[in-house]
Amino acid sequence: MTLVVPARAKLNLDLIVLSRTESGYHEVRTHIQAVALHDLLELKRSDRTTMTSSGPHRIDPHDNSVRKAHQALEAVAGRELPTAFYLEKRIPPGSGMGGASSDAAAALRGLAAMHNIAADLGQVAAGIGADVPFFLNGGAALAEGRGERITAMSAEPAWFAIAWPDIELSTATVYSAWDEVQGDGPNHLRDAAEHVEPRLRDFAARLGEAWQMTGSGSAFFIRCRDERSARDAVVKVTGWTAVTHSVGAWA
Repeated sequence: MTLVVPARAKLNLDLIVLSRTESGYHEVRTHIQAVALHDLLELKRSDRTTMTSSGPHRIDPHDNSVRKAHQALEAVAGRELPTAFYLEKRIPPGSGMGGASSDAAAALRGLAAMHNIAADLGQVAAGIGADVPFFLNGGAALAEGRGERITAMSAEPAWFAIAWPDIELSTATVYSAWDEVQGDGPNHLRDAAEHVEPRLRDFAARLGEAWQMTGSGSAFFIRCRDERSARDAVVKVTGWTAVTHSVGAWA
């Protein structure tokens, strides 16, 4: 048996950091939109678990979000779930587009279907990472708390141009910087991301004021009226770019 599951990216259309809790986590409120840009995860029944990948963005085959999702579901199921994973990695890492979280959610969905696991995937997902619960269903949503409290919303048709400066940012590091510099605007983490990586400020300046950072960075996006406008928006951008559109819920 073989399953192929797309692991789609997301954009944070806004992101407000409300507070830092005593436990060290940050309370946020953010509107998230899934987009068509995606990694591709293939799962096959196997005698033992293996992991391979390809694409421009490589991962550690032994330490990655797919492996973590697999281990978490094995713990819940109380048995081994031998699976051969193959991941075609298209979403840039450390970009704020949720690639690793989406890969984990795709693994949970695929494993549950392949191995007939009746478990609360939402609870398992929340234990892996704050964005993982969103990617179980996708579409559009309001995320609150650490990002795990999801309120589904209607996804509106939209086109987006995305630019990534080939800079990987650690979410934990950016949030730690927020404790020092705070932030405002559509994305409260932008000042913190630029504090961590000053090159991001120059990249944003070259893009222009209309572009907005997603998540904890380092990718920026701009909403466009149609596909042609989105393609026009990235013509003069040097480096990695993508043109994509919003997608509705997939589960």
